[in-house]
Amino acid sequence: MAVRVRAVETLPKLMRRLRKDSASSTVTQSPVLPSLRRAFSLYDQINLIDNVPDDQLRFQRYTETGFTVNGVNYEGSLLCVGNLVTSWGPRNFSEITPQSLSVFQIIRPIPEILILGCGKNIEPVDPELRRFIRSTGMKLESLDSRNAASTYNILNEEGRIVAAALLPYGVPS
Repeated sequence: MAVRVRAVETLPKLMRRLRKDSASSTVTQSPVLPSLRRAFSLYDQINLIDNVPDDQLRFQRYTETGFTVNGVNYEGSLLCVGNLVTSWGPRNFSEITPQSLSVFQIIRPIPEILILGCGKNIEPVDPELRRFIRSTGMKLESLDSRNAASTYNILNEEGRIVAAALLPYGVPS
């Protein structure tokens, strides 16, 4: 917060200095711009990659057969809800059914979005599965598993209630 206050206080001074310097500079000499990085940078205070709370899930790596989450290697498909992770039954995209996602009928609070990691390629989701997911109150985002894991990380770090159902990246279509 102190950095933000300091940045707000510094901005008018920098603007006056830039105007004064540009008015006094000659055509042959280009004006030297002061660095605004220190004045406006929050990198010193916020580092989402290194400062993830211990109880928050973070996908760190994916392989052809599984994922690394918070330093633990998992083989096979995963189902993540909020900050909980469990192995998940489907081994290929055709095995993803309303039955395989039935846990969302009892979980509360319902996640606002389900990120479906389809493996190596994005697959069209069966209309019956879409209807089931919609009936639970969730939205559906279907992605390849690599991007699904990244999207989960971002939304989870924002504090949103999010779920992910991910097949390993090596699963062919």
